[in-house]
Amino acid sequence: MVYLYLIILLPLVGFLINAFVGKALPKNVSGIIGSSTILGSFILSSIFFIHFVNGTQQRIDADVFSWISFGDFKINFGLLLDQLSVTWLMVITGVGFLIHVYSVSYMHDDENFSIFFSYLNLFIFFMLLLVLGNNFLITFIGWEGVGLCSYLLIGFWYKNQDYNDAAKKAFVMNRIGDLGFLIGMFLILFNFKTLNFSALQTAISATTVNHGLIVAITMLLFVGAMGKSAQLPLYTWLPDAMAGPTPVSALIHAATMVTAGIYMIARSHFMYTLAPETLQFVACIGVATALFAATIGVMQNDIKKVLAYSTVSQLGLMFMALGVGAYTSAVFHVVTHAFFKACLFLGSGSVIHALSGQQDIRKMGGLKKWMPITFWTFMISSLAISGVFPFSGFFSKDEILGAAFEHSKVLWAIASLASILTAFYMFRLVFLTFTGEFRGTEEQKHHLHESPWLITMPLVVLAILAAVGGFMGLPEGLGYHHALKGFLNPVFAQALNPGEDMHGSAHELSASMEMSLMAGALIAALLSIAYAYFKYVSKSEKPNEDGVPISFVRRWIYNKYYVDEIYHLFVGFPIGKLSELFYSLIDKTVIDGTVNYSGKLSVSLGNQLRKLQSGYIGFYLLAMVLSMVVIFLFAFIIK
Repeated sequence: MVYLYLIILLPLVGFLINAFVGKALPKNVSGIIGSSTILGSFILSSIFFIHFVNGTQQRIDADVFSWISFGDFKINFGLLLDQLSVTWLMVITGVGFLIHVYSVSYMHDDENFSIFFSYLNLFIFFMLLLVLGNNFLITFIGWEGVGLCSYLLIGFWYKNQDYNDAAKKAFVMNRIGDLGFLIGMFLILFNFKTLNFSALQTAISATTVNHGLIVAITMLLFVGAMGKSAQLPLYTWLPDAMAGPTPVSALIHAATMVTAGIYMIARSHFMYTLAPETLQFVACIGVATALFAATIGVMQNDIKKVLAYSTVSQLGLMFMALGVGAYTSAVFHVVTHAFFKACLFLGSGSVIHALSGQQDIRKMGGLKKWMPITFWTFMISSLAISGVFPFSGFFSKDEILGAAFEHSKVLWAIASLASILTAFYMFRLVFLTFTGEFRGTEEQKHHLHESPWLITMPLVVLAILAAVGGFMGLPEGLGYHHALKGFLNPVFAQALNPGEDMHGSAHELSASMEMSLMAGALIAALLSIAYAYFKYVSKSEKPNEDGVPISFVRRWIYNKYYVDEIYHLFVGFPIGKLSELFYSLIDKTVIDGTVNYSGKLSVSLGNQLRKLQSGYIGFYLLAMVLSMVVIFLFAFIIK
């Protein structure tokens, strides 16, 4: 248990050191402290992981101390370590450590270097608390903590008001989702008298639970997941979160915050399995988000915005997998996505670093010649996210598509279209950034160079993981061993079997059908990449500059379907006007008026009472005598 405590506490120690004495330390020392604490957590997580793989580690579900007790309710501060949580630990600490190392070089010239590392450490601490809590309340503390850290890091360069607005947007959008999470927790506590995951699972399995109650609880919890993991309609904060430094983008998108919704539903699978209506809703929201975000990604020109919408789309595929009961497939894609998406974001940061802050792919081109390591790692990760064999995304994404095909051909078709678009816009990004002639300024061209080794080393490690990570989940239908499924089986043993739909009817895919689906998906991805090559390399087409007239449909997609504008018109604008009204009527008139009038009244009374201090002794004697008479009269009346 001591090692388990250390996994959580080490990042907290790093946060405290950098937050309180980091300014007094050399930047390299501050970076080493921030990175080494995460490395320590990764090493300890790896030890637990190896023991679980070898079968020598038992599930840990321990209450550390009694926390809240009132009436029939008792909530302990406890930790839960099993195959699911240790999988997340490996991703959080492993990818998180590489991002910390990268940040040492990327943020070296920032005046608030130590503060940045303290925030990164705090982010990891809360995410670890989220996945290790043995009850919903501990998970919710981590849930809110990562929301706070995202606010601090997205708005880290606070002197830019646009970045502050992006941070506030992320904070507010997440609070909307968190309200659903809170209400769901209240329903669980009121009806089952516990928030502990194990106790709740036992209580639900031991009794006949009202079906409507389970549907209500799971729906409300999913609202929280929609906010945290950026699903329709609460997704708009994530693309704007690109305002933060690039390592923050990588941490949010790959290792921490946006995977929290996936984890929460996977952890609560014993409730979702009993609510097929909720699962259907989760699947529909997921696949709609996947396609919606993919279409937007096709026309984005900011290198980080393209990757942001790809994250929203990939998260949609993960939720679709959860919705069809393919819990292991969703977790599998979380892991592989962490590898290639962290590499892609850090690769984009390497490009931005070389171009002195330029993020518009229309002003890039030809960078392969100057930045070969960045190019090849970016290429490998783009092949992985596009689902090209034998890279990791091929296995995890096709597993999700296969699960969707088993349950609904419509879901499969929409998800497949989203995947085809992903391959296109990712290689549109690759070709416009790394091939052709350089389209930037001469000054930028003069300073082009490969990034330092502290930046390229994490890229190489992540690219290797993106290349080979898929082999942890080889297709069972083709006679291979799915290592990750076997590892997670103790957690999902009571969930749906892979060959069952949401109503329990078995119909596994045949080996020939599975092979056909995989081959079809691969051919579609390659054709999509080939079309991007033809369009942006062979024909050397370039995206239109801003202000150039484009068709109605292209304009809608380019402007992201005007969702932000719609939110502003129907939500932001009315609330703003209502706030102005309350400010003028309540704040200025009532509150300020009351305070100001009280002050004026006090001054006026003081001015009048001051006249009693005349300085004449005779007046004072008269006042004393009159006061005594009044006191005697009052005493006589009281009697």
